[in-house]
Amino acid sequence: MVERVPWMAPVDYEIMLFFDEYPILVSPKVLAVNIEYDRQYVSRRCSALSDAELLESVDTGLYQLTEKGQAYLEGELDVSELEQEK
Repeated sequence: MVERVPWMAPVDYEIMLFFDEYPILVSPKVLAVNIEYDRQYVSRRCSALSDAELLESVDTGLYQLTEKGQAYLEGELDVSELEQEK
């Protein structure tokens, strides 16, 4: 289980877990359909996760999980690093 980061929304975990399970490039639109959230909200959350370097914007509108994001999901990242970034 990962440690909660105050600025993260519950959907952020679902987004990151999707990328962990499916290591592919995905747009917020495709992601939103697969995790059943509003596309605009997912897009904003992907941007926030990208700002925190947990996701990477690879191409216009496409995201993937970063090594830092993977480390977070595996419980290997000190969450105080994430709290300082926001």
